[in-house]
Amino acid sequence: MTQPTTYGGRPQMPAPGAPTPELRVARFRAHARRLSWSVLVLVAVAAAVGFFYGNLPAPFENWMLLTAAGVLVLFLVVLPYAAWWAHVYTITTRRVIERSGLFAPRRQELGHMRGYTIQMRRGILQRMWGAGTLVLSDGIDQPMRLTNIPRAALVHEVLVDQVEVNQILAHRDAQSFPGAPPEGPPALPAS
Repeated sequence: MTQPTTYGGRPQMPAPGAPTPELRVARFRAHARRLSWSVLVLVAVAAAVGFFYGNLPAPFENWMLLTAAGVLVLFLVVLPYAAWWAHVYTITTRRVIERSGLFAPRRQELGHMRGYTIQMRRGILQRMWGAGTLVLSDGIDQPMRLTNIPRAALVHEVLVDQVEVNQILAHRDAQSFPGAPPEGPPALPAS
């Protein structure tokens, strides 16, 4: 039996009973607009250091200015960026994975095969930026929140496609086992 050609860039379905490799569909982080305050702080600190370096009043010294600037940059620029960078969402052909945490990593997974509901929430600012929050709930485990993700509508569509394909493959593979009952009505004995 030949495989039909695919349209729209979808991969071909594997043969019944053949193992399907897990492939990465997408990897993304939350929208980076939350780092805009960090950028403003970095520019303001750089401007202040440039202006005040060598022009400080008598009791203050330049090392004090550089230390205060370093502390501000560390807490208001570097740590928020590192926290944003450490929070990653990955969609594969089998599951959705959320990894977060700098020093104590946390990982949460949700399989496509069981199926889940997808709820999209978008505020006014999120709509302007094309972002949104997706809540994935399978009714058993704690819901997974993909918070403030870019291109939320596209990610929603990809997740719906992955759930559909995984359920089709699971149903097809369950029907193709040797011990599975045959499809259709049972055959009548010949008289």
